[in-house]
Amino acid sequence: MSVASKYIAHEVEEKWYKYWMENNYFHSEVDEREPYTIVIPPPNVTGVLHMGHMLNNTIQDVLIRRARLKGYNACWVPGTDHASIATEAKVVAKLKAEGIDKNDLSREEFLEHAWEWTHKHGGIILEQLKKLGASCDWERTKFTMDEDMSASVTRVFVDLYNKGHIYRGYRMVNWDPQAKTTLSDEEVVYQERQGHLYYLEYKIEGSDETLTIATTRPETILGDTGICINPNDKRFFHLKGKKAIVPLCDRVVPIIEDEYVDMEFGTGCLKVTPAHDENDKVLGDKHNLEVIDIFNDDATLNSFGMNYEGMDRFEARKAIVKELKEKGILVKTEDHLNKVGTSERTGAVIEPKLSDQWFLKMKELAQPALDAVLQKEVNLVPEKFINTYRHWMENVRDWNISRQLIWGHQIPAFYFGDGKEDFVVAETKEEALQKAKEKTGNADLTAESLTQDKDALDTWFSSWLWPISVFNGILEPDNKEINYYYPTNDLVTAPEILFFWVARMIIAGYEFRGKKPFNNVYLTGIVRDKQRRKMSKSLGNSPDPLELIQNYGADGVRVGMLLSSPAGNDLMFEEDLCKQGSSFVNKIWNSFKLVKSWEVSSEKEQPESSRIALEWYKARFQKTLREIEDHYKKYRMSDALMATYKLVWDDYCSWLLEMVKPPFGEAMDEKTYNEVIAILEDNLKILHPFVPFVSEEIWQAIKERSEEEALIVSSWPKMTDFDEKVISEFAVAAEVISGIRSIRKEKNIAHKEQLQLQVLNNENLPQTFDPVIRKMGNISDLEYVEQQVKGALSFRVRSNDYFIPMAGAVDLDAEKAKLEEELNYTRGFLKSVEKKLSNERFVNNAPAKVVEIEQQKKQDAEAKIEAIEASLKALEV
Repeated sequence: MSVASKYIAHEVEEKWYKYWMENNYFHSEVDEREPYTIVIPPPNVTGVLHMGHMLNNTIQDVLIRRARLKGYNACWVPGTDHASIATEAKVVAKLKAEGIDKNDLSREEFLEHAWEWTHKHGGIILEQLKKLGASCDWERTKFTMDEDMSASVTRVFVDLYNKGHIYRGYRMVNWDPQAKTTLSDEEVVYQERQGHLYYLEYKIEGSDETLTIATTRPETILGDTGICINPNDKRFFHLKGKKAIVPLCDRVVPIIEDEYVDMEFGTGCLKVTPAHDENDKVLGDKHNLEVIDIFNDDATLNSFGMNYEGMDRFEARKAIVKELKEKGILVKTEDHLNKVGTSERTGAVIEPKLSDQWFLKMKELAQPALDAVLQKEVNLVPEKFINTYRHWMENVRDWNISRQLIWGHQIPAFYFGDGKEDFVVAETKEEALQKAKEKTGNADLTAESLTQDKDALDTWFSSWLWPISVFNGILEPDNKEINYYYPTNDLVTAPEILFFWVARMIIAGYEFRGKKPFNNVYLTGIVRDKQRRKMSKSLGNSPDPLELIQNYGADGVRVGMLLSSPAGNDLMFEEDLCKQGSSFVNKIWNSFKLVKSWEVSSEKEQPESSRIALEWYKARFQKTLREIEDHYKKYRMSDALMATYKLVWDDYCSWLLEMVKPPFGEAMDEKTYNEVIAILEDNLKILHPFVPFVSEEIWQAIKERSEEEALIVSSWPKMTDFDEKVISEFAVAAEVISGIRSIRKEKNIAHKEQLQLQVLNNENLPQTFDPVIRKMGNISDLEYVEQQVKGALSFRVRSNDYFIPMAGAVDLDAEKAKLEEELNYTRGFLKSVEKKLSNERFVNNAPAKVVEIEQQKKQDAEAKIEAIEASLKALEV
């Protein structure tokens, strides 16, 4: 088979991905083999490939391809998440561009648009993953809104409700006024922002007295229903039992006492706004204060905002501050740095809001999942995340699972009356009707009497079931697939969704299967730029992954992503890493071209230099194989790649092929050639998880192979015993060869010119690699001597001295003159340094670091003089 002169990545990638797909290598079915299962962290259905996906999916593909080679029944389940908030926002924006208001559509009409959007954009990211080489079982592709997936979510909701874990409550929630939905605590990102502390005067009812409060949100005074003082604060004893008048709205509110108030913060007087602050709500409930909500769902002011009704909250703040100032109510303003909660999805500032929502009790459910990680039943890699996980799980709060969205899984609660408790929870409307009849005792109720809750469930409420539901383990808990593939082996994901997704999947695993969902969680780092900024479209610092693949090939990009990507540590990505990866791919290809260019003779004997070189490489390979296995075991993917990279680039390409290469114009013996091919095949097997395309291309080009013999389904190299001694002996030989090459370079002696080498074997080192030294150094005569050789250039390796007689090879007089000139210069330099160091004023006044540098210069010069003098002595005949 002819070998292309140049490796053209995109042609090779298209050819072999098509071949793999046609032969169904990615697909897995239950059989007698041990399974190895990975479920993909489902990307948003609205998403396109970004650098985080590239890193995450490269690692997953490395793991799954290696598992296939190791004989496991490898199953990598792909899919996408319906992403309620993100998708609904995209659909709303599309409708708006078409002049359609979401509020003018019925639920069914909106869902039609949402599904149309999903069908059009939903598969984009999965198709892009194929360009990367992802060997997912595409036949198993799941979507969190698939019919069976939705049915699983509904069943779980009903089950948890029936167990008393889910309840409906009127609670303070995180409200996203842009998406107009509630968010869980984990979806709120706190950012430090520079704001102000406003000091306002409140009048005391029936007197000329005033009190001053400090607030960061002056617009919320319109919702004030109380003032609170600390009962131990002597400054305000005179206010006990009195009432205050809220500025602008002139509402009379009680002055209450509670030790909750921090006497050191602000003025020591606290305004209480129960509708817009969680702590204020607690105080308000305790002291029976009125609750007044001043905001609409979009965070504009409602009728309680008086003349500011309809105005956005931040615009209203400016206007209210202006009015307070004009009326002399604003005493002073101070700069104040505070943490502001923002929506993880839209970036909008979160508004605390009282609302009827659905909640899942978490404390009891979380305990088995906490124990699993602390007892290492589920391993977090790296372990530094265990403490973070423990802190969150020990302080877990009830999960707000309802969202005021249309796109998503509609909550299976059905209302039959006007009261808050007039509802039933059921999987279907038919079941709900039966339950409603039983609950009310009204046999005349009809399906039309029931109204399903309009809210959708939090997206994570479906994805927390992912490792179970992709194998239909909720609807059919004893089916053969869930029993075979679950628990899965490795989960590869980002640390930022450790609580959103990972912890909740572990909780669901124990609750619905009584088992962990996976054995190991490999937490990748965040892909950052050289300035340590997270790569993102908004910053414009993220390259287009598909463009990188186009420029450097998928294999080159995969290597580039993994070259410096230790688990849990951020990856400082530079495009040069992909360039380096591409160079590695070309090196592999060019080394194969070299091997295929050799003529082979069945009559020629194997040279001793080739025999020992092959013995060495096989030992080196076995040692590296053990290192790689250890790295994989510890999820050190970058280290596994580097060990493979160095073995192939340095040991195989730079050393082995040079050691066995036949002399120009001569054929190679068949024994050596066959052994080199066997070595190459083993190299390709350990390379395949990292560079699947070039490895398959070379594998198939070595000889004709059947579909059953493809590299993707071949066998991982077996571990065998090896001789450590031959590795250490070669290390010495490599230094000797490097010494000879250095002398040739320094003296401009061509490699084709043969040299003599004489060895003073002080250390009594083995002579195993002498045939290799002769060949690689082009040595005509290698002789062991008893004493120093005169008239020769020399170098030292360990305690041995190596001499290359120069008579005839170089002009001895010219060489001596050159060395003497260098010696005189170095002596002069040493003298100037010694003069500086003998100057007490310099030594006493100069920084210690400067003096240290000068002393090092002195030592270096002395060492150089000694080396030059030794070389001159060696040249004496």
